Amino acid sequence: MAQKENSTYKRINHGFGPCFDSESEILVLGSFPSVKSREVSFYYGHPMNRFWPVIAKLYGKEVPITKEDKVSFCKDIHFALYDVIDSCDIVGSSDVSIKNAVVTDLFPILEGSKIKLIVLNGKKAGALFEKHQAPALNGRVPYVVLPSTSPANAAIKFETLCEKWKEALSPYCAQMRND
Repeated sequence: MAQKENSTYKRINHGFGPCFDSESEILVLGSFPSVKSREVSFYYGHPMNRFWPVIAKLYGKEVPITKEDKVSFCKDIHFALYDVIDSCDIVGSSDVSIKNAVVTDLFPILEGSKIKLIVLNGKKAGALFEKHQAPALNGRVPYVVLPSTSPANAAIKFETLCEKWKEALSPYCAQMRND
């Protein structure tokens, strides 16, 4: 029975808004929250997602555990978090199953912060952003598509993720570790 449920499309709304403040400089966009992220109402909630460990390593900080710690962490390093998709039909957490997507409105974040780089966490986020959101930005903010930190992208080693993310972020992040 559970197997059948996991293979059924469901219409899902994002469920929680962006994490940002007026000092945010880097906007990280995923595709759509995973089942685990939706359960905890915050970004990269799956315990095997490597987003928090990668960013913590790059900034020489402890990996935040609680939602409150993650929000504080983002504020400390001037990160904003959101997703490209506001609602869609999806099977579980599968990015490849996404259809009938409605994209998020990025302009409140861009207008209410100091975003100088948009980072797309994974190919699906990148493809959706390039199709639906990049044209409206008209080159206003540079963006980069990076390898996904998702557990579904386990073929990429942790060290490789760190290298790729550091290479993209370091020109924009003065407080990043330089070792």
